[in-house]
Amino acid sequence: MYSTPFSPAEAGSARHRMGLTTAQVAQSMAACGTPVHPDLVAAWEQGFQAPTDQQLFALAAVLWCDPTTLMGIEPRTLAEHRIARGLTVERLAYRIGMGPAEYRAAEEARHWQGDTWQTRALVEALGLSLRKLIGIMGRVDELAAHLRSAVDGRWKAHVEPVAEIVVVDVTSVGDALRTMHAEFAEFSERYMGHLVARNDDARLKEIAAERAAYLRRLVDHFWELIGEAGEAAPFPTGGP
Repeated sequence: MYSTPFSPAEAGSARHRMGLTTAQVAQSMAACGTPVHPDLVAAWEQGFQAPTDQQLFALAAVLWCDPTTLMGIEPRTLAEHRIARGLTVERLAYRIGMGPAEYRAAEEARHWQGDTWQTRALVEALGLSLRKLIGIMGRVDELAAHLRSAVDGRWKAHVEPVAEIVVVDVTSVGDALRTMHAEFAEFSERYMGHLVARNDDARLKEIAAERAAYLRRLVDHFWELIGEAGEAAPFPTGGP
């Protein structure tokens, strides 16, 4: 079951910096619309319990720090990025035009299936890029597999699957795959040329090493070719 990431030590340090007692924190949280008992605040700092998302947001407001400080970690998952932005499931789901239950299911499964508009709205709301979202959702290996097949085979067959993964228009994806396919073909041509010419093994090994290095950087190189579309997510015109 999902639990809000929380650092008892950071919470205690933040409260001491503000010079507040647990009772004063509880009173201030109540004024923010999130009433809690002072004993619960103490339990958080002692690590016996963790606050809910809403309680963490209120606590951060009272202690004059951002939610990430109280989380005690750098956001890694979709849920953690949402919390770091101070958004409840309901607020974020509303902003991206998705039902709360559907969005929560995506967080729990760590599998995103939103449409193009929802995806671009999501990355803007969370301050991400399309490239980073692919990593968070664990689809880098899937992308890499398509790219390997594309550079060494029929690249056109992989345009739409790759575009679906990265949420970038098919024209940009097609241009990138065509370029990568041509670049990779050069390695084979150079290798065969040296092989036919019976050049020394050292040169053949050098070309083979360059080819291997190219394959290791497929995903990075793909995003380099995609350019700004992968690093930024301009908010789409219109809406759901």
